[in-house]
Amino acid sequence: MIKAAIFDMDGLLIDSEPIWTEAAREVMQKVNFELTNALKLQTTGLSIKLFLEVCYKIQPWNAPSARELEQEILALASKNILAHATPMPGALELVKKLKDQGLKLAVASASHMALIEGVLERLNVIDYFDTWHSGELEEFTKPHPAVYLTTAGKLGVKPEECIAFEDSYAGLRSAHSAGMVTISVPAMEVFEDSKFDLAHYKISSLEKYIFEEMCKMQQSAVDI
Repeated sequence: MIKAAIFDMDGLLIDSEPIWTEAAREVMQKVNFELTNALKLQTTGLSIKLFLEVCYKIQPWNAPSARELEQEILALASKNILAHATPMPGALELVKKLKDQGLKLAVASASHMALIEGVLERLNVIDYFDTWHSGELEEFTKPHPAVYLTTAGKLGVKPEECIAFEDSYAGLRSAHSAGMVTISVPAMEVFEDSKFDLAHYKISSLEKYIFEEMCKMQQSAVDI
């Protein structure tokens, strides 16, 4: 029986991925690193720290430090997300519908706690959520399952009693490894990528989510 729904945040609840990309692109110019579209797709859903580790392996730099770059990207992206980002199609309606169904709700994100709270306040849905958790507080963040396992624990439910909504592959792996029923909502440019078939259901938008049909684990992905 499904007792809780856990949402990723960036690119799932709020249209923030383009803002993260632009912030990273601008800051990485300081070390003459070009953020290509292919690398953007590869690193979507990763924490800033893991993103920078990938970049460093491709093209090492001396200064500024990775920690300094991380803080600059976070500050710039957070400022613009809280000022300009809008909800993803169907996100607010789904949050309210699932709460009406009696489910506990949570956010499990790679973003920092302050940004998660700020986004939920910006979307005016913070009162719908029982808790939220950041992968930054774990030893390992997405695609490791820790952030989802901790979130389930905070909700007081078992992982298999949760449905998890994710747009990125890293997030999907995290929720799937935690043993949750996974709903993948990939961006249009990667929707047909077979790696997202790992999900129990793959939908093109949160508007396509149907609680009655997607609250039980299935053996293979179904595209909608």
